[in-house]
Amino acid sequence: MLPDLNPGLVLLVGGLLVPLMRGRLRHAWLLALPAIALAVLIDLPHGTYGQISLMGLTLETLRVDALSFVFALIFLIAALLMAIYALHEQDTLQHVAGMVYAGAAVAACLAGDLLTLFIYWELTAVASVFLIWARRTERSYRVGMRYLLIQVASGLLLLAGAGMQAHATGSLRFEHIGLEAPGGWLIFLAFGIKCAFPLLHNWLQDAYPEATVTGTVVLSAFTTKLAVYALARGYAGTEYLIWIGAIMTAFPIFYAVIENDLRRVLAYSLNNQLGFMVVGIGIGTELALNGTAAHAFCHILYKALLFMSMGAVLLRVGTVNGSELGGLYKSMPWTTVFCIIGAASISAFPLFSGFVSKSMIISAAAKQADLWWVVVMLLFASAGVFHHSGIKIPYFAFFAHDSGKRCREAPTNMLVAMGAAAALCIGIGVYPAPLYALLPFAVDYAPYTLTHVITQLQLLMFSALAFTVMMRTGIYPPELRSINLDTDWFYRRAAPALAGSVVAFFATLSGLARRGLALGWRQVDARVLASARPGGWLVAAWRSGTMLWWATTAIGVVVLLGLLR
Repeated sequence: MLPDLNPGLVLLVGGLLVPLMRGRLRHAWLLALPAIALAVLIDLPHGTYGQISLMGLTLETLRVDALSFVFALIFLIAALLMAIYALHEQDTLQHVAGMVYAGAAVAACLAGDLLTLFIYWELTAVASVFLIWARRTERSYRVGMRYLLIQVASGLLLLAGAGMQAHATGSLRFEHIGLEAPGGWLIFLAFGIKCAFPLLHNWLQDAYPEATVTGTVVLSAFTTKLAVYALARGYAGTEYLIWIGAIMTAFPIFYAVIENDLRRVLAYSLNNQLGFMVVGIGIGTELALNGTAAHAFCHILYKALLFMSMGAVLLRVGTVNGSELGGLYKSMPWTTVFCIIGAASISAFPLFSGFVSKSMIISAAAKQADLWWVVVMLLFASAGVFHHSGIKIPYFAFFAHDSGKRCREAPTNMLVAMGAAAALCIGIGVYPAPLYALLPFAVDYAPYTLTHVITQLQLLMFSALAFTVMMRTGIYPPELRSINLDTDWFYRRAAPALAGSVVAFFATLSGLARRGLALGWRQVDARVLASARPGGWLVAAWRSGTMLWWATTAIGVVVLLGLLR
């Protein structure tokens, strides 16, 4: 293999060639691209390649180490699964956008400097928005525009921060940055936008559910996990991230419980899972960072599996609203099974992938004596995610009341992709050693201890009991067609309304001022004209004494001014 070939470029360039192919040749090409990129990545020895000198600064376009390798590897595995999942799709735009997007994400993970990172960072934004626009509705166009503006803003902050870092340190190398300098804060904010920090998160719930059936699956894998990688690279051990991550794990639970759109429920649970990773980065110990990398790896698989199952439902039924579904296990048994596996994985059931990764982060927090409150919040969040993703998603989609909808099972290629993702979720959960061997630091951790297993099972069983009691007593919020207000209301509705009110106020004030000035000018003009007419004071004969008084006053003023000089 070529030592300087970035595996992401295989997907990126290969994706641009997709329109030249048709039929089985296109299918073979789409499957071959991630397979070739995987081979290139695995063949690359750890090190830095592709060094370029630019204006006295050194760019490192390709860097392979333990941290970048594990993220690039799962990105390429995800790209292969999603290529399989989308084989039935005839829309060339989605195939091109998906491959370019995945390639840009892989290349960004392997970037060794901030300028190279910025280029691929922005390319992920530009490529991914077409997966939203490909739905070709007025709503998807508007959502895509908002998504693109926010993602491009993140890139501009990254570029500005990179420039300030280069000025301060004389280097663009992408390594630990920290928050000691203004440039570090700008880059931190750029990463935070893409990672969907609280109050910066609404683009995720706004955009992902509006993408196409396959587009949402692709979107779920790359953008936010690229931000997790960037935070782990640049801000490991930053204490602010513990607080931010803890909040991220908790607040989405309340929205997910009352949300009717099941793809939007998954988007909120994505926020919840990102919170675990952000907490791990904030703690910054070897165990915590290993847990973050492992959880990102597992999360991409089980979250993709859940979005795949809901995508299959949307394709066959035409809706993913919980109020309109139910009883689909009769028509889509395989999709039901795969969804349950994804639900068990995200809920961290023993023998499923989420258990062997999430427990690492909780254990890392428990080892810090002053972070007991974080452990409590993470346990609460674990119960919450089981509640809305582990139970709500499969229950309302495939069981609950029988909606009477009967449809065909998902296409074969979708089932193959879901089956492969489900096999990986179970395989990692049963035998996590191969995953642990890929992590950045040596792993000295055993997930299957009696304490871990019993604690997790108790948590899950009590959460299931709470769901059952609330359903039986009617306390659980029913699935209704509704719109849930989130903090994006302030800039999508409140801010434009406030701006309109301010503009209207100043327009009214300006109108009043103009009318007042016009009226005043007309009165002055009338008085001047009246004084100049016959009999007016300007043309009247003045007495000699009056003229003498004015002349004396004028001379006095001139003399006084002369003295003051």
